[in-house]
Amino acid sequence: MAAAKRVLDNSNPDTNQPNYKRMRSTTPSFASVIKEAMKANFLENLSSALEPMLRRVIPEEVENGLRRYSCRSLARSPSLRIKALEPSNLRLIFNKKLSQPIFTGSKVVAGGDDGQSLQILLVDTSGEGMVPTTLPYPIKVELVVLNGDFPSGDTETNWSREEFDKHVVKERTGKRPLLTGELNFTMRDGVVSVGEIEFTDNSSWIRSRKFRIGAKVVQIGNNQTTVRITEAVTESFVVKDHRGESYKKHYPPALGDEVWRLEKIGKDGTFRKKLSSKGINTVQDFLKLATIDTPQIRTILGTGMSDKMWEVTYKHAKTCEMGSKLFMARGPNYVLILTPICQLVRAVIDGQIYPTHDLPGIQKV
Repeated sequence: MAAAKRVLDNSNPDTNQPNYKRMRSTTPSFASVIKEAMKANFLENLSSALEPMLRRVIPEEVENGLRRYSCRSLARSPSLRIKALEPSNLRLIFNKKLSQPIFTGSKVVAGGDDGQSLQILLVDTSGEGMVPTTLPYPIKVELVVLNGDFPSGDTETNWSREEFDKHVVKERTGKRPLLTGELNFTMRDGVVSVGEIEFTDNSSWIRSRKFRIGAKVVQIGNNQTTVRITEAVTESFVVKDHRGESYKKHYPPALGDEVWRLEKIGKDGTFRKKLSSKGINTVQDFLKLATIDTPQIRTILGTGMSDKMWEVTYKHAKTCEMGSKLFMARGPNYVLILTPICQLVRAVIDGQIYPTHDLPGIQKV
C-alpha cells in the first residue's frame, strides 16, 4: 500500500513544490525545436552558397598580397628591378659555316680554312644586308647547343629570347656536358674568336638528329643597357661518334690523301682494291689518270660504279687543292708545262709557245 501510494503521489506531482518549475523549464517546447531546426538549415544553406565564392576570392587576395609585397621589395632594391629588352637591329652572327662532318672529341672549326677558328661578329641589320658594328662597352657571350630544327619557318630570322632558350639542348642524364671547352668569352670591338670547343655526345638521340650551335648575350657592359641583341645560330649539322672518324672523307681532299678519302670509294671496299691493283693509291694518282685517260679509269672501276656515282666521286676529287707547283715534260721537239694532275697549261713546240686552246688538233693529241 505504501509503495502504491508513492507511485500515485509521483504520477501527480504537486505544482507548488519548488522543484516542479525547474523540471518544466528544462524540457524544450515543440516551437523551440522547430525554430532551432530552421536555424541550422539556414546556416547549412548559407555555408554551401558561400563556399565556392570563398574558394575563388581567397587565392586571389593572397596572390594580390604577394604581388604588392614583391613590388615593394623590388622598389626597395633597385638592383633587382627587371627591365624589358628593347627591340633593336643588332644581332650576332657566325662569320663562316662549320667544317663537316663533326665528330665527338674533335675540335669544332670553320670550314674551308684549314682548321681556322670560328669568329662571332656583331652586325647592324637596319640597312641593306648585315653591316659590322661595335658598341662602346664589352659584351659577354655564351655558347649553347640548340636543337637542329630551330629556328622554325615562323621565326627563321627573328625569334624571341624565350623561343631561343626553349630550344637549348642539355646533356643526357649521366653524361658529361654536351659541349665543352671555352664557352664564355668577352666581345670587344664587335668581334671575338671562338676558342677550342668539342662535343662529347653524338646527335642521334634527339628527334631532329641534328644540332646547331648558338651564341647568346648574357651581359652588356655593366648591365646599364636594355637593348636586345639577337642570338647567332649556325647551320644544322650531325655529330657522329669519334669511332667513325678514321673512315671519314676529306673536304676538300689533299693530293696526298689515300684514294678512299673520296666519296663512293670505301676504305676496305672493292673500288679501292681495284684502283690499288693498278697503282692508283692517292687522290693525285686518281686525278692524273682521270685527266689523261678517263675511259681507262672507268674500266678499272668496273660496272659497279654507275655514271651517277662517278660524277659524285670525280666532282669531290676536283675540289682538291692543287697548289701553285707546275711540272715539265720534255720530248724531241716539245716542252709541256703541266699541273700536278697532268692538265696541260702550255706547250712549246718547235720553239713556238702555244697556250692550250691554240694547239692544233694533231699536236694536242
